[in-house]
Amino acid sequence: MRIIFLPQGLTVLLCFIVWPFLMVAAALICTRLPDRFFNYATWFYRAYPWEKDGEIYERWFRVRRWKKYLPDGGSLVKGGFEKKKLISFKKDNLDKYLLESCRAEMIHWLAILPFWVFGFFTPPIVILYMLIFALAVNLPCVIAQRYNRPRIVRIIRADRI
Repeated sequence: MRIIFLPQGLTVLLCFIVWPFLMVAAALICTRLPDRFFNYATWFYRAYPWEKDGEIYERWFRVRRWKKYLPDGGSLVKGGFEKKKLISFKKDNLDKYLLESCRAEMIHWLAILPFWVFGFFTPPIVILYMLIFALAVNLPCVIAQRYNRPRIVRIIRADRI
């Protein structure tokens, strides 16, 4: 429900300011949470049977073709963990990858949620546009995490055999 009425130019500017703020806030929240919140085996992060260990994302979205173009937030933060390329196949590094993959997925889910905030200062139709924008920007990153994680789990399990 729109409660703040601003000139159109200021409203557009505010949209461009609020989105980055909300996305950074989601990242800051998740980077401050303890690692125990990002266990790949929990119900939220695990691969479900319908995902076919991530292959559904390749079949439906051709994720292998475009995931290399996604930004890696881990490279933007000092001491962050880069997930774009595996630097080592040692178990510690793979476990860290799984953890940070879950963290990245949560960041992107949280970055989608506040689309409704724009309803306070924009016309109602803009909320729909903001939802579409949030999904377009964040779902590819979620899909990439959900595609990669089962592949890393398979590598870890193969080493145990």
